[in-house]
Amino acid sequence: MEKFVMGVGIFVLAIVVIELLRFSIRNMQTARHARIRKRLRRFTYVEGGRNGTEIYKTRTYSDISWLNALLKRVLFVARIDRLIIQANAKYPVGFYLLLSLFLASAGYYAVFVITRIEPYAVIVAVTAFFLPYVSLSRKKARRIEKFRKQLPDALGLVARSLKAGHSFAGGLGMAAEELDDPIGPEFSEVLSEVNYGVSVSEALKSLADRIDCEELRFFVVGVILQRETGGNLAELLEMLANLIRDRYKFDGKVRTLTAEGRLSMWILIALPILMGIFLFIRNPNFINPLLTEPIGKLMILFSVLGMIVGGFVMRRMVKLKV
Repeated sequence: MEKFVMGVGIFVLAIVVIELLRFSIRNMQTARHARIRKRLRRFTYVEGGRNGTEIYKTRTYSDISWLNALLKRVLFVARIDRLIIQANAKYPVGFYLLLSLFLASAGYYAVFVITRIEPYAVIVAVTAFFLPYVSLSRKKARRIEKFRKQLPDALGLVARSLKAGHSFAGGLGMAAEELDDPIGPEFSEVLSEVNYGVSVSEALKSLADRIDCEELRFFVVGVILQRETGGNLAELLEMLANLIRDRYKFDGKVRTLTAEGRLSMWILIALPILMGIFLFIRNPNFINPLLTEPIGKLMILFSVLGMIVGGFVMRRMVKLKV
């Protein structure tokens, strides 16, 4: 039975590796072609609605046709695709799912061949499976943080352009030209959608979906309300820029005050792991019962679960939302 499972796993791993290689070979083009392909893959406009006047976006989940058709039927794929959009990742959903399967399979068989302990192999496989998701989440967080820093300057630039007599779209265009990634390309994306025929309100809502930033939602809601009710948009944007700056400064003070708690969390998580490695190097016979005896394996499992729960609780304690 064990040989059968190993054979099936190796077969699946080979399929995943072949598809990843095929995907990589198809994407080994010049930098210019890669940029064009990424822009085309990001969204494709199709006519819809009753009279064909509305415009919608269709996403491509994979460059492999059969995999793209399969992923469109899976519910959770849309959430992963949204994360990829927010992280501005280079590849579509299919690539990251195949990569997760490859890492999980490789991690499982590597640990199982070395230790012959199946629970350890399963833990490593599950951890490896979620590594691309963690990487995308971290990339998304860094991009949003950079967007937050750029937003007050962008709003101030749009407000000054409005005072100079330019239109709102012209102000967005100036901000898109002056500022770098991520806010510059994202404002350019808004203008592109408007040029395709999407309303300004819908284009701004789409921007808020691509950038999961609370301050950006203030901007989007303010602009939409101003377009519906009227008012001085330049003054509104200036007030919003000052508010975001003050909020960002206060958030920095809170992070400074909670830095000690975050450091304590990481020390408490790392200390048992480092101590276990130290004891294993200095006196392997002392640690071997934990690795070989059933009760030892159970103790390690509960210890890992306890560290995960404790880390989550401590993170919630030191993470203050302002």
